[in-house]
Amino acid sequence: MLTAFARAFQTPDLRKKLLFTLGIMVLFRIGAHVPVPGVSYENVQACMDEAKGAQGLFGLVNMFSGGALLQITIFALGIMPYITASIILQLLVVVIPRLEALKKEGQAGQGKITQYTRYLTVALAILQATGLVATARSGSLFQNCSVSNQIIPDQGIFTTITMVITMTAGTGLIMWLGELITDRGIGNGMSILMFVSIAAGFPGALWAIKKQGKLADGWIEFGAVILCGLAMVALVVFVEQAQRRIPVQYAKRMIGRRSYGGTSTYIPLKVNQAGVIPVIFASSLLYIPALIVQFSGSQAGWAQWIQAHFVKGDHPVYIVTYFLLIVFFAFFYVAISFNPEEVADNMKKYGGFIPGIRAGRPTAEYLSYVLNRITWPGSLYLGLIALVPTVALIMFNAQQDFPFGGTSILIIVGVGLETVKQIESQLQQRHYEGFLR
Repeated sequence: MLTAFARAFQTPDLRKKLLFTLGIMVLFRIGAHVPVPGVSYENVQACMDEAKGAQGLFGLVNMFSGGALLQITIFALGIMPYITASIILQLLVVVIPRLEALKKEGQAGQGKITQYTRYLTVALAILQATGLVATARSGSLFQNCSVSNQIIPDQGIFTTITMVITMTAGTGLIMWLGELITDRGIGNGMSILMFVSIAAGFPGALWAIKKQGKLADGWIEFGAVILCGLAMVALVVFVEQAQRRIPVQYAKRMIGRRSYGGTSTYIPLKVNQAGVIPVIFASSLLYIPALIVQFSGSQAGWAQWIQAHFVKGDHPVYIVTYFLLIVFFAFFYVAISFNPEEVADNMKKYGGFIPGIRAGRPTAEYLSYVLNRITWPGSLYLGLIALVPTVALIMFNAQQDFPFGGTSILIIVGVGLETVKQIESQLQQRHYEGFLR
């Protein structure tokens, strides 16, 4: 593997892409530590020292921003507005015929959908930045912090507008940096930046576990977490790479004296066809009632029930609801992203068929049957992986979240696998030996 890395840097154009990607990653991490104008940096650091672990509702967004959210930097919103906008557009493509027609137009239509995604990202960034500023002013951003009300000393309207514009511009800059990586670097730019944001929090989380440990100055707990993390990575890699291959045979056609077709191929159906999107969907949906209670300030019975069951994230009602939502969204996303009838029609159009299955409607029914069967273990796997940090928090009564598990490990492993495959494919084009032997 190290030899393959050395050969990658020996190739001029590949070396340029790798160095360009690394440079963008460095800029991204620098921006995550530049505070927004109007924020008291000393008070923010004091609250960061007092309030350990994930900050309730903002844990997911803080993870995607690489810790920039709680420090209220120019990249505080991170990649989250773009992720949300992309998911919304994917859902609207299925619902709105105009967007579906654009998707079928090819590259030109996809360019328009990308432009709509950018506009929606900016709009969501404005809303999230306004909510973040309001939350920081109210003192709800940090829990159990004595100076949480003094994070933004100036309460004027000009300061508020400046902060919102700065964080929105930061989101736009992140979006541009991600597109630069996609065009001139290695891998998908947004995925790489997401990978960097999540990986940046690992060293601090691991060291916090070591400091809180009691056996051999915390080294035994530290080693146990590392071993659990390696086991989790191996499990995620195994399931993410698992697929059911549906054989497809194409009939021979005689045109003149030549025969065409007659080839055999397969349709790869992944066990986890939906990726990490069901986890993000479920997390975002569960944050909505808690956010409503937080901003409304109501002390009614329903508000207290939501406060007790959904805010901390360790109540059995929350755990069961979270798991069921992940399973539901896994089936929902697979249903809207893979259309068995469309695949069956395309196969029939080009003379393809599944051995033993008639073309047309029987093929679509067979694909639906197989897809439902493999989605069940995939959705259950997603739900169990997503609950690992919560279960570890309850079992060990720790103040620090378990770093290996949930959304973070799914994204890191998935992005890492795709990036390595892309580097390997470019190496193989130059007849070099890849990472996998």
